[in-house]
Amino acid sequence: MFGLGKRRTKFGRWLDHEGITQLEIEKKAKLGRATISRLCNDFEYAPKFETVQKVKRAIKALGHNVPPDDYFNM
Repeated sequence: MFGLGKRRTKFGRWLDHEGITQLEIEKKAKLGRATISRLCNDFEYAPKFETVQKVKRAIKALGHNVPPDDYFNM
């Protein structure tokens, strides 16, 4: 559905599977576009604890009550 053939991280694939756009997460988590893009596409990027918490709250606000292990390699 999304992704346009790019290699995606576990988080990027999870968003694609759930039909959530990067823009939705960006707005709900109040994070920058570059941060969300790195979470979705950069396999070397290790987010700060605060970033993970913001994403977790945003995902919950979007109606998905799942543990971070489902979308992050923790």
